[in-house]
Amino acid sequence: MTTVPSKIIALLLVSLAWSPAWSTSTLNLQQAIDMALSADPRIDEKRAFVRKAEGLLAEAEGSGGLRYGMTTFLAVTTGLDGGFYENGETSCSSNCTPRDDAYDFDDGLSLWTSFTFSIIKPLATFGQLENYQEAARQNIAVKQQDITLQQEEIKLDVVRAYYGYLAARDSRYLLEDTLKRLNSALELVSGWLEDDEGKAKLADKFALEAGVGLVNRYLADARGLEEIALEGLKLLTGIDRAEEIELEDRRLRAVALPSETLDEWIELALAQRVEFKQVEAGLAARRALVEAKRAEKKPVIFAGVAGSAAYSPGRDSLENPHIYDPFNYAGVSPMVGLRWQWESGAQPARVEQEQAELDALLHKASFARKGIPFQVAEQYHTVQSKHEAMLAMKDSAQSARRWMIAAYTDFEAGLEEPEKILTAMQAYVLAYADYVRITYDYNNHVAKLNSVSGVYE
Repeated sequence: MTTVPSKIIALLLVSLAWSPAWSTSTLNLQQAIDMALSADPRIDEKRAFVRKAEGLLAEAEGSGGLRYGMTTFLAVTTGLDGGFYENGETSCSSNCTPRDDAYDFDDGLSLWTSFTFSIIKPLATFGQLENYQEAARQNIAVKQQDITLQQEEIKLDVVRAYYGYLAARDSRYLLEDTLKRLNSALELVSGWLEDDEGKAKLADKFALEAGVGLVNRYLADARGLEEIALEGLKLLTGIDRAEEIELEDRRLRAVALPSETLDEWIELALAQRVEFKQVEAGLAARRALVEAKRAEKKPVIFAGVAGSAAYSPGRDSLENPHIYDPFNYAGVSPMVGLRWQWESGAQPARVEQEQAELDALLHKASFARKGIPFQVAEQYHTVQSKHEAMLAMKDSAQSARRWMIAAYTDFEAGLEEPEKILTAMQAYVLAYADYVRITYDYNNHVAKLNSVSGVYE
């Protein structure tokens, strides 16, 4: 028995590893939704707004910490030699006159540098910082719920694209089947006319040709819609346009009719809709802002350390504790202080603005509690009516198909006129196309019913 050398086995493994894998991705609806939630940059945009809100909170919390200030400069001033008294004397016993040559350049020029610093810690703001911090925290909650709303919007977009592609493909299948039968009938009529069997008239041929052209026209539309839906699905899921994908669902099928009652759906919405959480957080933030604006008319008490120093090497220092020398000095000290400033006209107006915003949000919350149950009821009744219509059109399409097959069979046997085929095919196409459209609408409205009821899973 001949053994295969290990080098050949290794070479085969390497060649297999480098061979291209021409596979086609197969997606179901849930996989498409998961991919879209991972790929859509709109979610990252909402997350960026959350980070901004977190930054505002960090700013508000940091405003209660240490505050550092520093000022320094380098300049030029007049030089100075000698003491405080006339002619530069450092002391005198009688008729003492201070010197008056402050702006003379007799002693040349001197560099002048100064340094001032402060370290301040607010001790009490009487509600300003606390309320701004609370408003920032509630703002984060609002922005976080925006992520959930954006995710739900993306899910609905995927549902529309997914079912839209299936609907367009089913429409194409319908029209291709119809076109096949029309072409077969046209070939049969053309053969009868050539053989002059008298089973068909020239007008029958023209009628069938007109039907073929009309079906080709709608078939082109169906193919275009199918491609558009597929491109949209690839865009939402982040799949490259060049990649081939197939959907796990072979045909468009109606999802199960939800079993919950309208009252149960409304109860779910009132308990789970993120808009309610947003309103609650928004109201808390607005109340905090109103209180913060009101607190702006109150003082701020602080403690800290402050100091300053200056040095001018070309000037003699003035060593007199009663006279301040801005060119050569140094000092530092702990301190406790109070800063109090308000604008009698503007400050109440700012409070009124925030109060108006709060009142507007209260009215919006009141309308939401009335409007959201209506949204749920609207979708619920739409789902119920679409479901009934879908069942009716399903029966209609099945009967129309039987009619079309029977008419075509009779036509082949020479027992039926071509006009009957066209009438039956037209009825079948219209009935089945309407069934596909209603099924597409029904599936989308079921998804929308879950959305407006806060069922986000």
